[in-house]
Amino acid sequence: MSHTNGRPIPHRCQCLTCQQRPDSPTAEAHRAINSFLASADERSRRLLAGSLALQHGRGGIALAARITGLSPHTICRGRHELAPAAWLPGGRVRQPGGGRKPVEKKVPRS
Repeated sequence: MSHTNGRPIPHRCQCLTCQQRPDSPTAEAHRAINSFLASADERSRRLLAGSLALQHGRGGIALAARITGLSPHTICRGRHELAPAAWLPGGRVRQPGGGRKPVEKKVPRS
């Protein structure tokens, strides 16, 4: 995600409706979605994109990818995380053990 003056720049939707009629209600809704995603953390982005894909049913992952600019794999993960069994403990964005490893563990000791 790009930043200008410390603020994230929302993704420009690549769907056909937004390209042909940028002033349509659909294009406005897509801009609102992307404005929210620009300021959300990574888990919230996945969950919103996954929810958007579920709303559209068949082909929803591809549509959500065009609208949000997120990877289809990320959107599919978001859909799976919406299942009740996939909820993380409170305050967590990543699964336990996720993220970068501390430098001490990366560099072997001599």
